[in-house]
Amino acid sequence: MSRRGRTVSGWPADLAIIGRDIGSLLAMESVLMVASVLVAGVFGEWYAALAFLTAAGFTAFVGLGARSAFEEAPVPRMKHGMIIAAAGWFATAAFGALPFVLTAYFVPDAALAALVPQGVEYTQSSLLYFRNPLHAFFESMSGWTGSGLTMAIHEPSLPRSIQWWRSLIQWVGGVGVIVLTVSILSRPGSGSYALYRGEAREEKIHPSVVSTVRTVWKIFVGYTALSILVLFIAISLSDYGATIPTWEAAWQALNHAMTGLSTGGFSVTDNSIATYNSPLIETVLLPIMALGAIAFPIHYAILQNHELNKLWNDLQTRWLFIIFGVGVVGLSVQNLVSLPTTAGSAFAETANYFDLSLVVGGPGSDVIRDSTFQWISALSCTGFQSAPIGQWSDGGKLILSSAMVLGGAAGSTVGGIKIIRGYTISRGIRWQFSRVFLPDSAIVSLKMDGRRLSRPEMEREFSEASIVSLLWLFVLLGSSLLLVNLAGPEFTFADALFEVASAQGNVGLSTGITGPTMNPFAEAMFLLNMWVGRLEIIPVLVFFRSILYGLNP
Repeated sequence: MSRRGRTVSGWPADLAIIGRDIGSLLAMESVLMVASVLVAGVFGEWYAALAFLTAAGFTAFVGLGARSAFEEAPVPRMKHGMIIAAAGWFATAAFGALPFVLTAYFVPDAALAALVPQGVEYTQSSLLYFRNPLHAFFESMSGWTGSGLTMAIHEPSLPRSIQWWRSLIQWVGGVGVIVLTVSILSRPGSGSYALYRGEAREEKIHPSVVSTVRTVWKIFVGYTALSILVLFIAISLSDYGATIPTWEAAWQALNHAMTGLSTGGFSVTDNSIATYNSPLIETVLLPIMALGAIAFPIHYAILQNHELNKLWNDLQTRWLFIIFGVGVVGLSVQNLVSLPTTAGSAFAETANYFDLSLVVGGPGSDVIRDSTFQWISALSCTGFQSAPIGQWSDGGKLILSSAMVLGGAAGSTVGGIKIIRGYTISRGIRWQFSRVFLPDSAIVSLKMDGRRLSRPEMEREFSEASIVSLLWLFVLLGSSLLLVNLAGPEFTFADALFEVASAQGNVGLSTGITGPTMNPFAEAMFLLNMWVGRLEIIPVLVFFRSILYGLNP
């Protein structure tokens, strides 16, 4: 570093800080690629093993090279943390696409043909779609951001190592790739808090960010192991489980536990959770998805301190359960009412909405079951799909879109605006109205989430929540208007809004727009939506501002 501290290895100090920490992210990603070589070897997919090794070597070369070159760079500040978060997530997704592309090109013709399961209608492996770099980048971005939208329309036709890579990047991305890197590479006082906040995180379990993220990972790994066991039992007991080998049931349990708990939503079956057609499996997945939507400090309080009252006393968790219940009822009513006019439905022959034989034990019970699962999947931003949502009424799609826009608790694995922002805005609006009726000399304060906020404090929190939410909705509506013109004529604005809400909320539910045949401009737009949604906009805006004007005030 120069005497004045303005350059490191001949580069400006700001760029050196960013380059070093992004290099650390890529170095960590290369380790995950090397670990995936073992999976490829277990299944005898040597072409995939070569692809992962090649990708790991190149990623490590770039990552370790940057980390070594700028090792003496100063500790990052908040502006660096936001840029590192935005650029780091983009770089991680870009390099994460390499295993998809290389495996698609390295696969021999005989192995490619063998990937297509027997007895299915399609004749081509979805691996071929990843020869298109845009599709591979899309899949990687969707995985790392926990979005779950996919270019692999037939997941069982993918190599096992690629199925694993999709699940692994969602599992790591759900908690946060920067969180993983901080937990392993950082030390107290190393600027870890700037990186932690740059990834749109605020809540801490311990005073030390490093201790916090390590505790988060301990909780996450424990929950994952439990979820694998419970899902394995549920799959084995289902009718579907009776048709597959035990090891296949274990494989599906492993992957769905990883993507369910991380609220990512990638699947290894053809029609997501609808493949099972099992109330038992869907019921088991409900608490798994809900766990991922609860803030990690609440998990810690319950597991470590046995504070079960946190499930209700914590503002976000309480409202999460309330919205779960209200949303299930609202969506069920909407779908029951619209079902008689849905072509091909069991209700289409009758206009009697009040025939209980249709609701209890009849087709209406399936509507309630699907509405329950899809609402919790949407609000938790998981994206597991148990029903053909593309065939739902526009009302049902819009109600489900609202869940994807809101999302679960801040401090969890979910996307969306977050419950705490929605609550802050609603209280702020009521507070603004109440002030109209008070004299100018009145001392105004507000109690919220156990805190007594003064007028300046409330105005600050209200403005911060409003700005992020307004920007989020602005990108959502603008993207929806663009998508409705790029999608086919068979899709309505409700379909377009739903699909964008799914991408930007990092959910993964789809009405059928997303796929390898979609308009490439729409696909590129979704890359932006997923990236922006994962980082909650502000870090991305800071990143673009730094490109245009530099890092100086």
